[in-house]
Amino acid sequence: MQGKNIYKPLLFKLNKVETESPLIKTFFMTPEIPFDFKTGQFVEVTVDGVGEAPYTPSSSAWVKDKMEITIMKAGYVTQKMHELKGGKVLGIRGPFGRGYPLEKFHGKDVIILGGGVGIAPLRCLLLTMLQEEDKFKKIHICFGAKTPSDFIYKDWFKDLAAHKRVELLRTVDKADGDWKETEGVVTVLLDKLQVDFKEAVAVVCGPPIMMKFGTLRLLELGVQEENVYLSMEKNMSCGLGKCGHCAMGDYFVCKDGPVFTYNEIKNHPNIWM
Repeated sequence: MQGKNIYKPLLFKLNKVETESPLIKTFFMTPEIPFDFKTGQFVEVTVDGVGEAPYTPSSSAWVKDKMEITIMKAGYVTQKMHELKGGKVLGIRGPFGRGYPLEKFHGKDVIILGGGVGIAPLRCLLLTMLQEEDKFKKIHICFGAKTPSDFIYKDWFKDLAAHKRVELLRTVDKADGDWKETEGVVTVLLDKLQVDFKEAVAVVCGPPIMMKFGTLRLLELGVQEENVYLSMEKNMSCGLGKCGHCAMGDYFVCKDGPVFTYNEIKNHPNIWM
C-alpha cells in the first residue's frame, strides 16, 4: 500500500478524458510519485468538493507512472467525474483489497468472461497477463455488450486479437446490420471454446445477472469451483472494511476481496445482488 497514511490521498493529475460509450468514460492520469498496485485491486478516487468512490484501474499493473480508470455514470459522484476535463487534480487512496493470484494461472487455459463496464478491470488483468504472455497456455476472451456501440475500448480489440496466445470472441444482445460476430448472451461464447474446462481457470466480471449465469455455465462445463475467480465489486465505500456497506457473509468485499473464488463465497446468501 502506498504511503504511511491510508486516509491521505496521493495527488494524481488528470491529463485527459476519453468517451468510450454514452455512459462510460476513461480517465488518464499521472501520479505525483510512482504508484504500485496488483491487478484486481481497487483505489478510492477523491474529487475535491464532490466526494470519493472506489474504482478498479483499467491500465496495466506493470505501469507505475500513469494510470487509467474507466467509469460508468451511475450516480452523483460519477456524474461529476464525467464533467471533469484535463488539468484537474484528483486524490487517490490505496491500493486496497486482494487481486488475482496470477501465479495460479500459469501454464493453464484462462477464460475471461466479461460484460458491460466489467470489461474495464478485465482490461487491467489482460494487459498485465500479456506482459508475460508465454506463461499462460492460452487466454480465451469472451466479451459481451448490449449492442455493438456499447462496447468500450473498440480500438483495443484489434491489438488483442493479434496476440498469438489470445482467442477473442464477442457477442451482442442485439446486432445491427454491420455486426458480423455472435449475437446472443455472453454465455453462448463459452460453447465455442475448445478447452479442457476441468483444467482451466476462469475469471468473471460484469453485471450481477451476467456473473451469476456465467458462473453457473462455467461450472456446468466442468471448471472447478476453486478455479472460478469473481470480481465482486459491489457496495464498496470506505475501502477499509470499517463502514460495513460491502459486508458479504463473513467477508468484507473491500478488505477480503474484491477477488474471490466461487468456492469461497458460494454458500453466502445474495452474492449476486
